[in-house]
Amino acid sequence: MHSLKNCFCLKKTRHLLEANDTLSSETCFTVNDVEALHILYKKLSSSIIDDGLIHKEEFLQALFSCSNRQNLFADRLFDVFDLKRNGIIEFGEFVRSLSIFHPKAPEEDKITFAFKVYDLKNTGYIERDELKDMVLAILQESKLTLPNDVIEAIVHKTMEEADLNGDGRIDPHEWKELVRRYPSLIKNMTLPYLEEITVLFPCFVMTSKVRDSELIYVN
Repeated sequence: MHSLKNCFCLKKTRHLLEANDTLSSETCFTVNDVEALHILYKKLSSSIIDDGLIHKEEFLQALFSCSNRQNLFADRLFDVFDLKRNGIIEFGEFVRSLSIFHPKAPEEDKITFAFKVYDLKNTGYIERDELKDMVLAILQESKLTLPNDVIEAIVHKTMEEADLNGDGRIDPHEWKELVRRYPSLIKNMTLPYLEEITVLFPCFVMTSKVRDSELIYVN
């Protein structure tokens, strides 16, 4: 019985390592990074409902634990992380979504992800009211307060510049062109500390079962 239990644990460990290997090969994270994120994930996923999955309440609590102001796009950000659209964020979704915020992630991925977040109605376009919400969020992040008529002028000017085909909304191609001209629109899509996750949490490296140098990546 003891040997059977050991065999089961060994298989479970091997499966976990293979899963971490896969996530590492598909993202900007190393295997050690993925293991570090797994510890963080377990902490977040048990903060309110201890079931090993991140629910919206836990996600929002993690986002705003260090802030007394909620971002207008918090709910939408959860929806974009929730790739399976089942109301929870699984570990794979957590790692793959966070990878887009990695400093080494392709700019194209950041642009696409940001578009999905600002497309609040999930219509495939950023409409005028959604653009206004985006402007308000940027102002809030910068701790700036402007009169409503000034905000409306900014929205009008931005829509006029971004809406290249004149249909009153911004499609993915138009969004990409707008970001090319104003890169600061996606500055919040990069989190520098993700590049040093194991430096911030050295205990994660100590518990690692596989060294990144031992991995073989097949292109």
